[in-house]
Amino acid sequence: MTLSSKLSLIIICLSLCSCAGYKKSLVQVNDKGFQANNKNYNYIGANYWQGMNLGAPKSGDQQRLIRELNHLQALGVTNLRVLASSEADAEMKYAVHPALQTAPGVYDEDIWQGLDFLLSEMEKRGMKAVMVLGNFWTWSGGFPQYLKWAGAGKIPYPQEEGTTWSNFSDYSKQFYTNDKAQDMMNNHIKKVIYRKNTITGKVYKKDATIMAWQLANEPRGYDVPIEFVKWTRKTSAYIKSLDKNHLVCLGTEGNTAAKYAGTDVFRDNNDVNIDYITMHIWAQNWEWFEPTDGESVYKEAIEKVNNYWEDHKKVALQLNKPIVLEEFGIARDYSSYNPKETTVWRDKFFDYLFSKVVHSIETNDVVKGLNFWSYSGEGRPNNPGEFWDIGDAILGDPPHERQGWYGVYNTDISTTNIIKRYSDRINN
Repeated sequence: MTLSSKLSLIIICLSLCSCAGYKKSLVQVNDKGFQANNKNYNYIGANYWQGMNLGAPKSGDQQRLIRELNHLQALGVTNLRVLASSEADAEMKYAVHPALQTAPGVYDEDIWQGLDFLLSEMEKRGMKAVMVLGNFWTWSGGFPQYLKWAGAGKIPYPQEEGTTWSNFSDYSKQFYTNDKAQDMMNNHIKKVIYRKNTITGKVYKKDATIMAWQLANEPRGYDVPIEFVKWTRKTSAYIKSLDKNHLVCLGTEGNTAAKYAGTDVFRDNNDVNIDYITMHIWAQNWEWFEPTDGESVYKEAIEKVNNYWEDHKKVALQLNKPIVLEEFGIARDYSSYNPKETTVWRDKFFDYLFSKVVHSIETNDVVKGLNFWSYSGEGRPNNPGEFWDIGDAILGDPPHERQGWYGVYNTDISTTNIIKRYSDRINN
């Protein structure tokens, strides 16, 4: 064998070993659970949508990102649900700026590099990312921005006088029948899956730091469920055609408390290309609980939570798929936006849901992880209770919601102690 032949053989062997190692470290679904590195993968995670913006070398704050990732790591958080998309032209309101995509197919490389940096830092800490590819709501542009670019007219913002949430939902749901808007999103999906990280050199579709691609944040069908499901089926199949290795999930709330939202956890997840079920529990948004009412409604709220949980658990068993509780939150006491206000009711609610998830994991039930909503870290609202504006600090509370509502700060010691206590049980 010549020297060149030996070198070629060595290169081939190293390549095969590298490929095998990558495949082994991918998160996979196995018998209603997750596995990675030949071990069960269960997790305590956080929603950290802003990581891409914080990681941007020019417009972001990489040192803050590093400190916050270190804090999350110290709390035992091993999974982050993050934006892998954001769309906003100069007119887009109640949305994060700067956006990754500023016009159809026009990208801000600074924000791309922010996502590269985020993933590279997560890899150093052994964290996994759920990559959100779209949004029903305005706060990352999402469906409304694509529709506007596709010629659907002005976006009706429900935060503004004379416009309702129904007006907005009627606008956003047009996405499911707008081929032009869908093509724009599909172009982005392909772009991000084939993105090569400028720091690690890894193509995203071959990066084991990524756990899953998520179709969108809280997509709802409302009164067009057939069109909605047609879109989810088509999009999940498209993602799998581009990347057969990573998991795919919907990002839906599950059934939601209100039936008019047009979601059905069985119907929506009964798809060969959807690997696991996402569930959101919004006791306050769904008017099950209000911190100002406290003890008088807490017991009833917990009963509703348990019923909701059991309904989704039954479906997971039917579909033979695991569940992740990927969004839940409660406002600070007295529904205050003041970062200094106490969090007695939030802590009580967090403790209950964390305990349910950890018990499910320890008893090999179907709920295998959680991502609390949401991690604000060092960020503080410039104007508590007001909507986010360009130049304000980025928090876990997205721009379309009042700042200081649900975010967990790095100084919320009673809350972070709960996170640490339960993550220790999972990680150890």
